[in-house]
Amino acid sequence: MKTLHRYGFHPLLFNYFIGASGGPKWFVLAGLDRVLFPEYFQPRGGQIQIIGSSAGAFRAACMIQRDPLAAINRLAKSYSNTVYSAKPSSYEITAKAKSLLAYMLGDTGLDDVLTNERFKAHIITARCEGLVGRRGKLSQLTGLAMSAAGNRLARKNLQRAFTRVVFSAPHSRLDIHDPYKLKTEHAMLGYTNISDVLLASGSIPLVLNGVDNIVAAPPGVYRDGGIIDYHFDLAFGPHQGLTLYPHFYPRPVTGWFDKNLKKRLVHAQSYDNVVMLVPSASFVESLPYGKIPDRDDFKNLDAKTRIAYWETVLSETDRLGEYFMQITEDGSIMDKIKPLPFACYP
Repeated sequence: MKTLHRYGFHPLLFNYFIGASGGPKWFVLAGLDRVLFPEYFQPRGGQIQIIGSSAGAFRAACMIQRDPLAAINRLAKSYSNTVYSAKPSSYEITAKAKSLLAYMLGDTGLDDVLTNERFKAHIITARCEGLVGRRGKLSQLTGLAMSAAGNRLARKNLQRAFTRVVFSAPHSRLDIHDPYKLKTEHAMLGYTNISDVLLASGSIPLVLNGVDNIVAAPPGVYRDGGIIDYHFDLAFGPHQGLTLYPHFYPRPVTGWFDKNLKKRLVHAQSYDNVVMLVPSASFVESLPYGKIPDRDDFKNLDAKTRIAYWETVLSETDRLGEYFMQITEDGSIMDKIKPLPFACYP
């Protein structure tokens, strides 16, 4: 708040950008994504570190492309129009995810991830050990149940089964400050592993197959980065500066297993330099069904109804992008900034 009041809401203040897990919940932010990197950040110099897990990783891979608007629209189109069989196997869902990523990256996406000197992608994955690293559903279910129970007692117990592995673009640096001090490893993105890293970051256990032995990374099975970092309880370095965080909810959840742990709040030091952009409750209520899209829509709606609903949301969120550009250009955004609404503990 001090920084913003001193300098104004200026793109040069933001050295970090984060995108959370959440699958099709991302659709409510599509309108913001369509203006943030294509327009808002384009005039600024210097680097921005773009950090994402799962759907946030897919968005990061769009934002670093030479035409981010076209990439974001490809992701939105492919994701919203995906149709599965009545009871899809993990192999079918994984195959559809691979097709989505290939379409999203287009002809130049791999090159852009590695050569963009202004916007640097950092993709978070979870390397699995023990039962959660196996292919069988029973083994995964047992391992996930054990991890959930251990996480309920203490979040540090996650590292019995998971290691955070961050894949970063060349010529970039990202320091992660985790209040829980979970095991974190770093690896480099390259031509031979980008597609596998992105797939791994979105590979929800039991839903998609994990990715085995990613090139240029420690051996193992890699799965959804949101298992550990669902909505993030992290601070980033080494550079000073603010973090911009468009998010679909006003209250972030630390990890995947913390969704029902209402008393586990993110740490204050993880959010003392974060600016969140969150759709208002009234905007969400104005959407079809009065809610943000989610993966349950695949089960609860037929394909035609779901696709129409999701496409409506994708269109309606352009109003958020237009509004953001308007209030940053005329400076009135400073009148709308509020302290973060969730309580933090030291």
